[in-house]
Parts: sequence; C-alpha cells; structure tokens
Amino acid sequence: MTRCVALLGGSFDPVHNGHVALAELFAHLLHPDELRMMPAGRPWQKKSGLEALDADRVAMLKLAFAGSAAPVVVDTREIDRQGATYTVDTLRDVRAALGPEASLVFVMGADQLMKLDTWRDWQSLFDLANFGVAARPGYRLDDVALPAAVAAELASRRASFDDVRASPAGKVCLAHTLAVDISATQIRAALHAGKGADLGALVAPQVLDYIQQHNLYKS
Repeated sequence: MTRCVALLGGSFDPVHNGHVALAELFAHLLHPDELRMMPAGRPWQKKSGLEALDADRVAMLKLAFAGSAAPVVVDTREIDRQGATYTVDTLRDVRAALGPEASLVFVMGADQLMKLDTWRDWQSLFDLANFGVAARPGYRLDDVALPAAVAAELASRRASFDDVRASPAGKVCLAHTLAVDISATQIRAALHAGKGADLGALVAPQVLDYIQQHNLYKS
C-alpha cells in the first residue's frame, strides 16, 4: 500500500484551532500514515516578520497536536533553511527524502488556492505532490471563483480522496466541509490588547498557557 504523508505548512504564529481543524479534516479524509506540520522559516509573501521565535512556534505546534489521532511530526526543514522559504524547494526536499512512490498531499485552505499562481514555479508543484484544499468562509472552490490559470490547471487533476491517497503527485481533492474562519492576525491583536482570556474558542488551552507562561505577543 502506498505510504501517504499529508503536509501542512504555515507560519503558525501562533498555531490555532483553524490549523488543527484543517489538519484533522484531511487526517479523517485521507487516513495518512503521517501528518507533517511544517513551520515556515522566512515566508517570502509575508510583509511583516514573524513575532514568535522559531523554538516557540515549534513548541506550540507540538502542544496543539499532542492529542491528535494521526501520527504527527513537526518538520523544521524550512526553519533550518537559510533565506526565503519557497514551497517548491520544500516539496523537492521532502520528495527526495521519501522517494518517488510515496503519496505527498500538500494541504491548504481555499484562500491559499486563490493565489497559487503567484507562488514560485507553481505549476511544477503538481509534479512533486498532490493537493488537498479545504473551503473557508468567504472563499468558493468552483472554477468561476478561481484565477483562470489555476482553474485550468485543476481541471484535469480533480480526484477522489482515495485516488489522491494512492497517487504520488499531480491530483487535487477538494473538501467543502470546513467552516472555520480563524486568523493568526486576529489572535495576535487580541493578545497584544491583553485579551488572551477571550481566545478559548480559537486557541487550544495548552497553547494559550504556553503563550502566557513565555510572555509571547506582548505589545
């Protein structure tokens, strides 16, 4: 049986329940052998820098996914890499490490799919991995809503979750069932304003405890 590894990248500054819900949705749909969380090093599309230290973001990820039913690994290759972080480089690294037969599924929200054609070498990403895309409030997954180039690329690639799990790369599965709308920006703003107590529905309690104990996101 083909080994399946689901990859979820992001700044995770901080990790929140939206990240956890996205990862758990695809863990349920794909039954991957491994769920790999990949905190970004220096994401080139983010205009402002990361607030939390790399070690703190890794620690918060481990806390957030401590109770996950799927085997979770925190992969720090993007943090360890010097310079700007590009997904295409990361996927090349992971593909080289796991071999040509493994099914790699890069998981993202619909908001990221909307700008996929701005990513470096974006069309070559499909040679390296499959994609799992989840709906988000305010973002549609139909072709009319997508940039024309992205819609054209996806047209022949859409597949069932089982087909994606069995394929090394090149296929796309869409999940229309995720209705979580949480942003790390809003969470940082609340923490800066001293309103961390109001974030219980957005951030795991163990992550909030870590943030408070380490005095993160203070204004």
